[in-house]
Order: sequence, then C-alpha cells, then structure tokens
Amino acid sequence: MENIKYLILITFSLLILSFVMDRGKTIKALKIACKKFRNIFNTFISVIIIISIILVFIPETIISHYITGGNYYLNVFIALIIGSITMIPGFVAFPLSGILLKNGVSYMVISAFTTTLMMVGIITFPIEKKYFGFKVALLRNIVSLIIAILVSISTGILFGEVF
Repeated sequence: MENIKYLILITFSLLILSFVMDRGKTIKALKIACKKFRNIFNTFISVIIIISIILVFIPETIISHYITGGNYYLNVFIALIIGSITMIPGFVAFPLSGILLKNGVSYMVISAFTTTLMMVGIITFPIEKKYFGFKVALLRNIVSLIIAILVSISTGILFGEVF
C-alpha cells in the first residue's frame, strides 16, 4: 500500500509539471483520457460483474473435482478450458491456485489453469475485439493459450510430473 502512495504522488507531480510546461496540451490530454475512460467504463463493469457471477457459481471445490485424477494430460486440457473462460487478476488467481494445490491438484494442472486464467479470456474477447480488432484479439488469445500450454508442460517437467 505504501508503494501506491508513492506512485500516486509521482503521477500527480508529473501531471502538475506537465500543466506548468504546457497547460493546453495537458488539458487536452486529460479530456481525451476522460472520454476514453467513459467509453470503456460500462464494458469494464459488465466484465467484472460476469467474472464475479462465475466465481460465485463455480466454487474451487467444483473446479478441483474436475482437474484432479491420474491422467495429467486430460486434467491439463480441462484446466486450460476452465481457465480460458474468463480472465481473473493475479490477486484472485493465485490464492485460488493455493486452494487447488491443497485439494491435491498437480503443479502442471495448476500452472495451466492459472496461466490461462490470467492470459486467455473468452468472456473478455468482445472487449478486446472492440478495441484491438478481431485479428489482434484472436491472435493474442491463441498465443497466450500456446504459452500456457508450454508453461504447464515446463512446470510438469520441473516437478517431475511428466516424462
């Protein structure tokens, strides 16, 4: 929390410096920023509501039930699908992963699940498509999914769960 105070202080200091250096450009930039924020706010709130509803109706016990067992590759595949449904920030994903680890989920599966939770987003795809375009949004999600697969395989190798 202390670091956030410094970040806010630095940001406002630089804003004041910008205002002193060129008042017109600073005001113009602030107007553009406010307009962009207003444009994305409704979509952002909608995504947060959808993510919250999903987290309420799909508790970690149900998730761990479907991604535990003997077949690591099937579990990784299921974890990739479940994790890809939505994007969740790290402060939610990592504690959830800790709970899954305590419930007996393998490191390889947790790695696939956590990586896709934070990098791949089916629910957030419409927002990305709107702001980045269809091709960029699709490419970003595909590349993120490939990275998640590579990370989970690497984690499985590192922890001796595969090969």
